Amino acid sequence: MWFDEAVIYQIYPLGLCGAPAENDGVAAPRILRLLDWVEHIKKTGADTVLLNPVFDSDRHGYDTRDYFHLDPRLGADSDLEQVCRAFHDAGLRVMLDGVFNHVGRGFWAFKDVQEKRWDSPYKDWFHINFDGNTNYNDGFWYEGWEGHNELVKLNLFNPAVVEHQFEAIRSWVDRFGIDGLRLDVAYCLPPEYLKQLRAFANGVKADFVLMGETLHGDYTRWMADDMCHSVTNYECYKGLWSAFNSMNMFEIGHSLARQFGPEQWTLYKGKHLLSFLDNHDVDRIASKLTNPEHLRPAWAMAFGMPGVPAVYCGSEWGITGSKGRGSDAELRPALERPEWNELTDWISRLAQAKKGSRALCYGTYRNVVLTNQQIIFERACDGERVLVAINAGGSPYTAHFDAGCGRAADLITGQPHDFGGGSELPPYSAFFWKCER
Repeated sequence: MWFDEAVIYQIYPLGLCGAPAENDGVAAPRILRLLDWVEHIKKTGADTVLLNPVFDSDRHGYDTRDYFHLDPRLGADSDLEQVCRAFHDAGLRVMLDGVFNHVGRGFWAFKDVQEKRWDSPYKDWFHINFDGNTNYNDGFWYEGWEGHNELVKLNLFNPAVVEHQFEAIRSWVDRFGIDGLRLDVAYCLPPEYLKQLRAFANGVKADFVLMGETLHGDYTRWMADDMCHSVTNYECYKGLWSAFNSMNMFEIGHSLARQFGPEQWTLYKGKHLLSFLDNHDVDRIASKLTNPEHLRPAWAMAFGMPGVPAVYCGSEWGITGSKGRGSDAELRPALERPEWNELTDWISRLAQAKKGSRALCYGTYRNVVLTNQQIIFERACDGERVLVAINAGGSPYTAHFDAGCGRAADLITGQPHDFGGGSELPPYSAFFWKCER
């Protein structure tokens, strides 16, 4: 499906568009700022835009008040329609963030329970005990997401809750033409719910994609033919920056081989997990890497490895940002306009190389050379072979190995390469060598 060959461009609209931290209820068409980003996104080589939460919420978007209307801090529903239409007109697909595990305390059904308590027809939409209490002193206890009582956990075994959410998704397809969803905290969603959602998605729109947020564990718990199409690859996210910081390419090489290698026990062979160097929840990669020279090879690794690469808005030109104490504000800054520099140009070329190669989109994975500071791995599909070569070291390295061919062309630069006499990797370099027959 289209997602298997996609390059994702992620935007956190409440941040980028400069919305107030608290929902003041004052409507302002801030989301129209995204219209100025359409051409930039296309130029990066991305073909899909992922918008983090946009619907009416208490604060940060993951505390929903209403699934059916745009957050007033971003504008009116018609403004979101205009933005999605502009993306689609430019040939870009659109995915939205589906926050279905929990809602905010301002969610209309929860407010009805606060008012009517056990007489509310919505009391069974949540996990409530009227003999208890919480720090908010509502006079009843309810389950919050991972102990955060500002996020009220929904009862996803209640058919009325599921029907309400599915009606919302159908309206997003009808009004905004969306092509898929990122499922927030998919690791918290019951398998029964995911199977219902996948069956619904299969009928609501052809090739509608479900990509789940997962952290650790066996991703096949949430990714299968009847559940999520894809999930976030947090295992390799950690390896992508840690392998460079510790100068230990064995870490990422072994993770990739465990997930996608040729052995029979490989976990996710043929699957297309989301590959990323950062996002709205973790430190920017430019802040995470201890050596700035590693930015370019790290991005090459993310685009060369199996998976669907994602670029978080601003990281393509190297902005920094780290999580504060209890705050993600620095990770989600307001950005007036896109920028372009040598790093952006590099990522654009990586994206074009990725999308133009079946081996890089669908190929098998095999480690060819693996040292502390260098890694060369092979991607192969339908007779096409690409060797991804990374030198994380500050000195030139000559790799001697049997490439299986005499010559190649670098998919990133178009430059020819001769494997005779060894392959020299300059310091902090990366190549996508497509082997010539």
